[in-house]
Amino acid sequence: MPPMKVLVPVKRVIDYNVKVRVKADGSGVDLANVKMSMNPFDEIAVEEAIRLKEKGAVEEIVVVSIGVKQAQETLRTALAMGADRAILIEAASDVHTDIEPLAVAKLLKAVVDAEQPGLVLCGKQAIDNDMNATGQMLAALLGWSQATFISELSIDGDSATVTREVDGGLQTIKVKMPAIVTVDLRLNEPRYASLPNIMKAKKKPLEEKTAADYGVDVTPRLTVVKTAEPEGRKAGIKVGSVDELIAKLKDEAGVI
Repeated sequence: MPPMKVLVPVKRVIDYNVKVRVKADGSGVDLANVKMSMNPFDEIAVEEAIRLKEKGAVEEIVVVSIGVKQAQETLRTALAMGADRAILIEAASDVHTDIEPLAVAKLLKAVVDAEQPGLVLCGKQAIDNDMNATGQMLAALLGWSQATFISELSIDGDSATVTREVDGGLQTIKVKMPAIVTVDLRLNEPRYASLPNIMKAKKKPLEEKTAADYGVDVTPRLTVVKTAEPEGRKAGIKVGSVDELIAKLKDEAGVI
């Protein structure tokens, strides 16, 4: 099988090191002057695409981001890591507007139809809304094989063998290509972009499109009723013996 093209969708989210603050009116999360970065799972997907290219299994890596114009920065990061070119689909003007998974999947389907990749590598979920739905919806729209939550990937001819992280441990499956693969945390450790590569990334092609170019309606189907911070955890208590622990679990906590 000749080297193929791989498509990697990347999302701009609040940096995972930032403490998220809820707006005073509970309408959502405050994004004013907050550091934004590439979704960590998407970074792992970009890294895996680069490793496949280094092995000679992939010829071209195309990264795509859907959202606000500022997602250009996220795409430039992927290009600096080693992706070849980027597509930005501007689908929102307000950073507080989150494009829902079905709309993202429809836009990605249009990109797949145009680009004809042999593999789509996605993060398993975005850390802002934790939907974990885009990859699965895209597989359904395309009628492609899907492998989710993967911690190992090997490509052999027209099939891919993956190890999936499931509740009971690890599951190994083989899927026919082309396929949608969503990556989990233990797949790899993403590289840092070097300064020369950051400079080179500025010259790599970045195509700008809109949702209307693909004829996709991104009007939200969901309404956020309220956003609230999680309740603070109550302090624990110390027990003097195993018998006391069992008694408290049984009588007070009601768990045994």
